[in-house]
Amino acid sequence: MLQDAVATASDQTETAAAAVEATEQGNNGAPAADAPAASIEGLDGIKIRRRPVTGPSVHHVGPFQFRLENEGNTPRNILEKIVWNKDVEIWQMKEKMPLYRLKGPLDNAPPARDFVAALKASYDRTALPALIAEVKKASPSRGVLRENFDPVEIAQAYEKNGAACLSVLTDSKFFQGSFDYLEAIRNAGVKCPLLCKEFIIDAWQLYYARSKGADAVLLIAAILPDRDISYMLKICKILGMAALVEVHDEREIDRVIGIDGIQLIGINNRNLETFEVDISNTKNLLEGERGQLIAQKDIIVVGESGLFTPDHVSFVQDAGVKAILVGESLIKQEDPGKAIAGLFGKDISPVSSA
Repeated sequence: MLQDAVATASDQTETAAAAVEATEQGNNGAPAADAPAASIEGLDGIKIRRRPVTGPSVHHVGPFQFRLENEGNTPRNILEKIVWNKDVEIWQMKEKMPLYRLKGPLDNAPPARDFVAALKASYDRTALPALIAEVKKASPSRGVLRENFDPVEIAQAYEKNGAACLSVLTDSKFFQGSFDYLEAIRNAGVKCPLLCKEFIIDAWQLYYARSKGADAVLLIAAILPDRDISYMLKICKILGMAALVEVHDEREIDRVIGIDGIQLIGINNRNLETFEVDISNTKNLLEGERGQLIAQKDIIVVGESGLFTPDHVSFVQDAGVKAILVGESLIKQEDPGKAIAGLFGKDISPVSSA
């Protein structure tokens, strides 16, 4: 199956993100150096612009050269800044590790585990939202969250104390994450399925995540048009991975509901522009016919951001959430594993409910 996946992608991966690129002119998919940041706001609801991986154009004055920043090539918010950096990072990674060279690592990767089934089993066992506990060292808004950071030790503590699945940050520049953390946790024998928490903008990243042991990936609706999400869902299915598709507002959730193959929708309560958090966002997005349609489609809704207390968990559960993704409120505690009981107001470890 993995061989089929690589073969299938060989003709398609380079065009996976074509809908959100201004142009692709040779140079292994790199847009032309003098192209401005491409404004794609309004295209399938996308809010994030893309720019050439080479950055602003080079201007020459006599023997000197400089790059001129302006409104068109300066990121408007942190997510846009992250995505622009990721464009460059992925371009460089694909140069070093083209898709055909991932065949060996894919063949040797541990088998993918059922992320969705693990969430459902936890919900059935506890009658509480299944926990996706996050292994997260830092964030752009909060800085370093945990100085004494041992990803394997944290993952094992989460699993012991009732987490259904784990989310592992792999972005290094902004979150101090690493694919090495993902791989180390998988190799340590942690049985919880693993979500690769990354800013995915290219189908190549899906194969790379699977080669490192990921069982699921995050797809962010704010940075991917519908056709890319649909295409990446198909690739995930071939690779045996689940996809958590993250939304922030009504426009994004209505887009995503209409895409075939959606199993998981994550509602992020953090405003992309201000980074302010409001958990009532989850309730607002699940009210009325939209919530009914999600239930009819048997889509699991995952609550994200702003969940610190049992009351918060109860609030989003009443709104229709069956899983939650939590990082900061756990990772900042002295014992992140034992902090899970505080989050839910009770011990949810497998031993306690056996």
